[in-house]
Amino acid sequence: MPPTDAELATKALDEEAAYRFPSFSANDAVTLGLSLRKRFRASSRHQRLGRGLVISIQTIVGHTLFSCTVGDLGSTVGDVSLDSWSSLDGMIAVVRRTGHSSFYVEKGMGAMGKTPKQLGLPPDLRIHGGGESVPSKSAGNLLK
Repeated sequence: MPPTDAELATKALDEEAAYRFPSFSANDAVTLGLSLRKRFRASSRHQRLGRGLVISIQTIVGHTLFSCTVGDLGSTVGDVSLDSWSSLDGMIAVVRRTGHSSFYVEKGMGAMGKTPKQLGLPPDLRIHGGGESVPSKSAGNLLK
């Protein structure tokens, strides 16, 4: 039996609390971004299915520390488009608004049986997995 939204939300919240960097610098953001890019490029989702990905690591106030596209922008084969960037912006807005990953917010809403409107969230938020807070003790929250 697959896990429930409540179980997934609890796990996501536990992971948010457990995975904290002791510090996080602009250089760390580049290292993390390049590592994510490399791992995705080696994945079957990219190699066999031709899927793409957009990555943006920002400070909580919006300073971009790392940003890239994996895949061909506008290609009929991949799934990276200008909409990918606006979708990412919507996920980042969720993290900024709530302080939690967009995956946690999505599953938490599902567990409560609530809609974004019922929770007073604006319609421009993109409430599904992808946006993640990267908290550290020295730098505050960064977004991925």
